[in-house]
Amino acid sequence: MRLRVEFTTEPFDLDEAPAHALVARGVIEAAELDAVDVGPFGNTAEGSADAVLTAVDALLRRTLESGATRISLQVNVIGETGAAAENGEADA
Repeated sequence: MRLRVEFTTEPFDLDEAPAHALVARGVIEAAELDAVDVGPFGNTAEGSADAVLTAVDALLRRTLESGATRISLQVNVIGETGAAAENGEADA
């Protein structure tokens, strides 16, 4: 299964990226994900279910430890991987 995660961390600071935002960027960029898009008001990444869920766990733990007071998160199934996709059973 392939997943897409979209997230933001708060509080915002338009003058300088807060520590929790830098940590979030580092977690996502270091994860084994593809199609990573990190921006000032929202971030997205795609990958296998295991890679996305592992990254989300690290993202939540490390950004909260770094001062985030709110994390908005959405995870969507965007397709299948492995045998189901190879057999034409994907819903992508």
